[in-house]
Amino acid sequence: MSETVTRFAPSPTGYIHVGNLRTALMNYLIARKAGGTFILRIDDTDPERSKEEYVDGIKQDLAWLGLHWDRVERQSERVEQYHAAADELRANGRFYEAFETPVELDLKRKKQLNMGKPPVYDRAALKLSDAEKDALRAERGAGVWRFKLDQERIEWVDGILGDISIDAASVSDPVLIRGDGQILYTLASVVDDTEMGVTHVVRGSDHVTNTATQIQIMRALGHDHPSFAHHSLLTGPQGEALSKRLGVLALRDLREQGIQPFALLSLMARLGSSDTVDLRTDMAALIDGFDINRFGAAPTKFDVADLFPLTGRYLQTLTAEDVADEIRAAGVPDALAAPFWKAVRENVETLKELGGWWAMFRDGAEPVIEEDDQAFVAQAMALLPDMPFDETTWSNWTATVKEATGRKGRGLFRPLRLALTGLENGPEMGAVMPLLQVVKAKG
Repeated sequence: MSETVTRFAPSPTGYIHVGNLRTALMNYLIARKAGGTFILRIDDTDPERSKEEYVDGIKQDLAWLGLHWDRVERQSERVEQYHAAADELRANGRFYEAFETPVELDLKRKKQLNMGKPPVYDRAALKLSDAEKDALRAERGAGVWRFKLDQERIEWVDGILGDISIDAASVSDPVLIRGDGQILYTLASVVDDTEMGVTHVVRGSDHVTNTATQIQIMRALGHDHPSFAHHSLLTGPQGEALSKRLGVLALRDLREQGIQPFALLSLMARLGSSDTVDLRTDMAALIDGFDINRFGAAPTKFDVADLFPLTGRYLQTLTAEDVADEIRAAGVPDALAAPFWKAVRENVETLKELGGWWAMFRDGAEPVIEEDDQAFVAQAMALLPDMPFDETTWSNWTATVKEATGRKGRGLFRPLRLALTGLENGPEMGAVMPLLQVVKAKG
């Protein structure tokens, strides 16, 4: 039995967004669950759009999430292998040069549609004589190179979609090399997947037709194809297309908003599957619980708002030592770090909120005193002991106020919380009192 090998093949033309992450994570989890190899393959065959800063950014984002690759491959360093495969396809009669301009192709498609036919390339280039090809090259420059499909049904069992059958006659012969000589993804991916021994490919359902053509190219080059699985595409929370919003859902933007890695991984490892989304706090649990066969084909709703409560739940599992740098950055003195974290950790969704809590404790909150409670709060504040407070201050003080005023329950505690913190809800007041540096309500 061969080793399981998967790959994530991003183009370094931008930063990774949640759609890319879904693909990367599924391939990573399959490889790790089988004890196999996970390859990071940089699709940088387009020299104009590919940028090194994005290569670095992709690596940084994956490392932030803990998705560590076993090796890196760069397609820009493998151009000779792609040309060798192209030569083999030419020798086998499966590769031909075509010279139509984009305008001519568009006119052909419109004519076919008007006639009620599928807009498939008509293979007119196959009828050209050598002399005609020479004349077109002299007039237009080098043509594109198309793979000649066998016009038969292409079938495979998809890991998510089940049995797939596509009639190759309904698909245009794919362009594999552009007129300027650039190798396109379809050919580069085939050569890489076969030569690198990739056994499983998971990618978006928008690649299904592309997969069909790649299966034929692999066979034409004398190779079996890997197992394919096509995950559903993400939509917004109302089912709207995410494609135009993915740019603002880059992982580095989510990180900047305070989202924690395991909140994001826990959601993305279950989203679109029959399993409920449960917070996982270690990679082993994510790997162990992953099953590609439990994912469905229906479009999957993604709501960035779901990441914040998951992040909050993750933060509750951390100690003050785990977030010591963030607590210090919020301005909290080291001596108060542990009690501060104990007080606020169940009341924050991201660590970015720490500064706001400390500012309230340090500078005092603007008191909220309802008209009916003004006399009561004034009497209570007169009974408040001098600072500094400790963990018994709240219970002792409220007991004294209760005895003096006769108030109890919500009528006692709510006005005092509002007067001290300006908030209806929040941390346990017993934990808050030792942190208060100023009490504005006392005047």
